[in-house]
Amino acid sequence: MARPTLVVIALAALSLTFVPRSPARAVVVSAGQAPARVAHAVKPRPKPKPRPSGHLIAYVRSDVALHARPGGRVLERLSARTTFGSPQALSVVRERSGRWLAVSTPELGNGRLAWVDARAGGLRYARTRLELDVDLSQRLATLRSGSRVLRRFAVGVGRPGSPTPTGRFSVTDKLSGPAYSAYYGCCILALSATQPNLPAGWSGGNRIAIHGGPTGGAVSAGCIHAGDADLRELMRLVPLGTPVLIRG
Repeated sequence: MARPTLVVIALAALSLTFVPRSPARAVVVSAGQAPARVAHAVKPRPKPKPRPSGHLIAYVRSDVALHARPGGRVLERLSARTTFGSPQALSVVRERSGRWLAVSTPELGNGRLAWVDARAGGLRYARTRLELDVDLSQRLATLRSGSRVLRRFAVGVGRPGSPTPTGRFSVTDKLSGPAYSAYYGCCILALSATQPNLPAGWSGGNRIAIHGGPTGGAVSAGCIHAGDADLRELMRLVPLGTPVLIRG
């Protein structure tokens, strides 16, 4: 009677049961057979965050310093309001090291950039897809949202001796024209551009703006003239800080 017992024991030894940690599944492995690999769940890679679209605008909430370069000396300090009383909005031209923002301001003149330390506080941010392109040779302005044209209109530009400056600027103020003079039409959009070639005897300041006046020719002291209907549309659509490209 002892012999059958030994046979049962021997037969039982020929099979092994492999039980993984998870109680949900068991894999039976015969003697002499390598255990099959257990597939583990692979975590999907997180999708990269899409880059924000549009132009970055920095609104000044409290005094901020304008530096000559990242970490450089302070050139000017800006308050939360412009000289015309509007909220201070800076169009960001480029960024560096995730901290420093290059901006253009009328305080520094045309063609100069100042750097603002984003970590110093005093700023809030927004984005716009709008950009205004002014072609001086064609006497034509184009308002775009990304690649889509929203509006095209004829403009008047600076006459010889006091040409409209070219470069990248931004809208700093939106003002009522009659509050300053009936000459300006319904509306004024002041720009960060300045006029280095003022006409002799000129006393109206050196800021370049888009305002009412004759269109289609070289007729101004440097400002850009537009019709009232076009000005009202710009006032309605364009936020402060919108970039403005003026090219020859």
